[in-house]
Amino acid sequence: MENSGILYVISTPIGNLADMTSRAINILNNVDIIACEDTRSSRSLLNHLDIKTKCISYHEHSDYKETELILETLRSGASIALISDAGTPLICDPGFKLVRTVRNLGINVIPVPGACAVTAALSVSGLSTDSFLFKGFLPRKKLDRIKTLKDFCDYPFTLIFYESPHRVLKSLKDIELTFGSKRRIFMAREMTKLFETYILGSVEDLIDIVERDTNNQKGEIVLVVEGCEKKSKMLGDASTKILTLLLEEISSSKASAIAAKITGANKKILYQEAIRIKRDK
Repeated sequence: MENSGILYVISTPIGNLADMTSRAINILNNVDIIACEDTRSSRSLLNHLDIKTKCISYHEHSDYKETELILETLRSGASIALISDAGTPLICDPGFKLVRTVRNLGINVIPVPGACAVTAALSVSGLSTDSFLFKGFLPRKKLDRIKTLKDFCDYPFTLIFYESPHRVLKSLKDIELTFGSKRRIFMAREMTKLFETYILGSVEDLIDIVERDTNNQKGEIVLVVEGCEKKSKMLGDASTKILTLLLEEISSSKASAIAAKITGANKKILYQEAIRIKRDK
């Protein structure tokens, strides 16, 4: 749309205010309006940065009038910055419908990248980063949560969930129930804040740690779960059983070579499965 303004989607810090980029600060100072998920929460950040730009509220419960005000402002040639309480807008935050509508109108939407809890946690997890699925918050109710987890139990890539502090232990126990106790999992808590905590281990290890230290049941939490081993599924139960028995007597390389001759399965896949079996013991 000619002569229209720009909608900037701006990331804000997830904890440490020093993570705000200079580009984001400059744009927030120069747009006509800042649309905030919560004006009270955002105002503390804006005051810290000495940003005086007018703020309006835009959240998941915003009605037609609030959306239309933003659209009319953009049509008039003014620019708006969209921010959430923390992190990147639209990632488990409101704004999708607004961005979709603005794009459908032909108005420019520009990202201003910065902090995001999903990628921050994944980057330090030590789990595979080649492919991952972000699911957001797990369901509140146990049966719904277990159903969701079962849907992803066999996925071969890394899974990422947000979780609330009062529900994290319940969710960990449901992950153990559906994924098994040996699946590796990483918990990032209070990232970039004073008491940030990072833990990597098996599901059963993490449950034990969280139960013993209730401080780990506080704050903002991201769970990064190892994907299901594809290779073991390719081998079949018989090959895995033979390999497991051989590993009780001989090395991984010899066990995989003998199992390959017995079963006809790929030696490299058997060796990788042998490494996994030994690791999970």
